[in-house]
Amino acid sequence: MDQASKKRAAAVAALDYIQPGCLLGVGTGSTVNYLIEELPSLRSRIEAVVASSRETEERLAAAGFELSSLADTGDLDLYIDGADEANKHFHLIKGGGGALTREKVCAAASRKFVCIIDDSKWVGVLGRFPLPVEVIPMAESFVARQFVKVRGQPVLREGFVTDNGNHILDVHGLVISNPVEMEQRFNQVPGIVTVGIFAQRPADVILVAGDDGVRELRR
Repeated sequence: MDQASKKRAAAVAALDYIQPGCLLGVGTGSTVNYLIEELPSLRSRIEAVVASSRETEERLAAAGFELSSLADTGDLDLYIDGADEANKHFHLIKGGGGALTREKVCAAASRKFVCIIDDSKWVGVLGRFPLPVEVIPMAESFVARQFVKVRGQPVLREGFVTDNGNHILDVHGLVISNPVEMEQRFNQVPGIVTVGIFAQRPADVILVAGDDGVRELRR
């Protein structure tokens, strides 16, 4: 099974979590795009849908959905999103698409967070994928120096502006052996909006698509 087929399989498996009357949050990225293609078949089950990015808003609108906000829905029943890396503790690295702050808000606001990935994203230790960090523009160099102190190699994502008007540093070379501690530590650095570690609010379910089908892992 090629990677695209695995992504679609994980997305289709997530549909079973959408129950009637669902207040649904939808993430951002290539795997989630397959989910969005399938959502119209379950339109009758979805009471309201909240998007984690402008890109997802556009895709959902094109699929015929009327968008809501968290101000409209309150907490979400379910949030479905992909990840750039995931480990056995259900900790994630996210933000390859640049939507990490809004994704983290949606995850925090959800009663259940289902993560959909192909098996290339399953790792023993987080950090092989460069850690995305959303920063306010005037703090780029200050924040970069904080990551250099822990042997990270921060690189500005050239030409990219987040939906919130900020920039992204992609930090290479990290070995994130304690994701909860690192997330807490760097969330305290002035100028950082969000780090792309999802450990304080991990996934509840991870659907991992491989050559033999989709594995369902529950926390």
